[in-house]
Amino acid sequence: MKAPIGVIDSGVGGLTVAKEIMQLLPDEEIIYIGDTARCPYGPRSAEEVRKFTWQLALALSKMNIKMLVIACNTATAVALKSLNKKMAFPVIGVIFPGARAAIKATKTHEIVVLGTSGTVKSGAYENAIAALNTSSKVIPLACPTFVPLVESNEYEGEFARKMVYDTLLPLKDEQFDTVILGCTHYPLLQKHIEEAVGDKVKVLSSAQETAHEVLDYLDYHNMHYPIKGKKSPIFYTTGSVPIFKTIVEKWLEIPNADVRTISFN
Repeated sequence: MKAPIGVIDSGVGGLTVAKEIMQLLPDEEIIYIGDTARCPYGPRSAEEVRKFTWQLALALSKMNIKMLVIACNTATAVALKSLNKKMAFPVIGVIFPGARAAIKATKTHEIVVLGTSGTVKSGAYENAIAALNTSSKVIPLACPTFVPLVESNEYEGEFARKMVYDTLLPLKDEQFDTVILGCTHYPLLQKHIEEAVGDKVKVLSSAQETAHEVLDYLDYHNMHYPIKGKKSPIFYTTGSVPIFKTIVEKWLEIPNADVRTISFN
C-alpha cells in the first residue's frame, strides 16, 4: 500500500519508536509529528490530551497515512480507543506492547512502571498487565521531571544522572525484577535508569515491541509499501525546529533531517 505510516508524540520521545520502526521496516515511508510546543502531556487533563491527540491524528489523516502509531503513553491511555473507532486507518498505541514485553521478561512478576503523572493516574499499564497475567504486581511511579529533561536536550551528563537517582528513590525498598519505561521519552535516560536500579533488573522500552506490532499488522493485512528502497522520513514539530532537528539528527543518526513546522489552534 503506497502510503506513509504516521507517528505522533507529545514531543521528541516518540522518536524512540520511530527509530525502531525505521530499522525494522526500512522500505516504509514515515511522517512524524512531535507536539513540542504543548509538551509535556503528562500533567494535562485527559480532555486536553485527547483534544491534542485528535488534532495530530487529523493532520496526518490529511496526509493520507495508512496507519497511525501513537508513540506517547499518555495519549495512548486517553485517546487510543476513540481513534480506533472513528479513524479510517488502524491505530496502534504503545501501552499494550510495553506490557507484553514486561510479561515476557519478568520472572518474579513484580514490575515497576515509570511514567508521566497522566499515564500513572490512568492505570492503563495495570489494566494491560492484568489482562495478560493476573498474578503480576505493578508498582507505578510518576517521573514528572524526565520529559522536560529530554525535551531540553539535557538527558546526558551528571545533572540528568542525579535527577534520575533522586526521582527513583521511592523504589529503594521495593522488590522488582523488571522496569517498563512507560513514556517514550524515557529511553533517552535509560543508561541512568539502569544504573539507578541495578544490573539485576531488566529495563524495557515499548518501542521495539511496538515496531514488531506494526510489522505484524502490515504483514497480516498485506499493507507494505510496494516500492522497495529506503524512504526519507519527514518530521514536523509545533515548537523550535532547530532544537528538534538537533535531537532528530543525533538520536536517529540522520544527517540533514527534513524537519518542518506545523501549528494548531
